[in-house]
Amino acid sequence: MKVRVLVVEDNADLLELFSRQLEFLGFHVSVAKNGVEAVAMALSEHPDVILMDIVMPGMDGLEAVSQIRADPKTREIPVLAVTGWVSSHNSRHTYRARGFNDYIAKPFTHKDLLSAIRQLLTDTDKRSEGSEMIAPSTYRPN
Repeated sequence: MKVRVLVVEDNADLLELFSRQLEFLGFHVSVAKNGVEAVAMALSEHPDVILMDIVMPGMDGLEAVSQIRADPKTREIPVLAVTGWVSSHNSRHTYRARGFNDYIAKPFTHKDLLSAIRQLLTDTDKRSEGSEMIAPSTYRPN
């Protein structure tokens, strides 16, 4: 079973790039173009991991992750902030305090992205023993 990743990004070019990267790495990819779509898809598809852009029109990534965390059906889904907003004010601690499991700064490499996803899956597996999710140590992309 492939790991299911929901990519949330309002920039069409980046959305396609991230999707292709993840599909190339062997993931099953769904996409959302804004926070409203992300919340709805998290509920309907219950992905294994969500990659969430922060700055989007309408509902931004901060509000979307807040709504995802507020629902018992989706609160445990690991969410990675995907952002160009990294500074001393927007640190790992800041993103975790806002409900994200971690963040990755744009631009990033395939290796960086795969490593971040594997870390989220490892952390999730440790919290929920017996999960049917593919363990990152045994996961090999197609």
